[in-house]
Amino acid sequence: MTALHTPHIPAGAYDDHLARVLPRAHEQRLWVPADGALPSLFISHGAPFTLDDPQWLDDLFTWAQSLPKPKAIVIISAHWEDAPAAISGAAAGTPLYYDFSGFHPRYKTLPYATPDATDLARRLAAALSPATMVHEHPDRGLDHGAFIPLMAMYPAADVPVVQLSMPSLDPAALLEFGARLRSLRDEGAWSSARAS
Repeated sequence: MTALHTPHIPAGAYDDHLARVLPRAHEQRLWVPADGALPSLFISHGAPFTLDDPQWLDDLFTWAQSLPKPKAIVIISAHWEDAPAAISGAAAGTPLYYDFSGFHPRYKTLPYATPDATDLARRLAAALSPATMVHEHPDRGLDHGAFIPLMAMYPAADVPVVQLSMPSLDPAALLEFGARLRSLRDEGAWSSARAS
């Protein structure tokens, strides 16, 4: 007897993941001040083909569910180096920045429409100034180093998110940069660094 093979559907594992976990994502408990500061996380960047890996999707979702749902997320990705520091678009539904090529076209059609994050962008700029000049790029959406892991972790796309450029590669400058962001963790935001 010959086994039947279903043709590979790009991001098919993500489609299955979304159908399976979306109800749980909506029910996740929101962070409250009594939870204390949220962590800073390091998450490897999301190559488009990771949306075909059910184990990767489930592991990230399970990890996100083990924490209270953050009120906001700030992502610093090595996919975006820009000085002075720059903040991505913060309006609701800012289009994604599909900064990859060589993959099936479907990966560039997957949406991740985050809610309005203009208050987060304002608080982020305030936390960094006056020591750090901050530029805003209202038309730049989240890049794949940000939105693909978030699609696994928070599939409901119901957490305000902004991306912040890496303004330097100097370790001391980056430590100081990170220290300025620390106060946001006490407000229910987590920050994430991603490697390329």
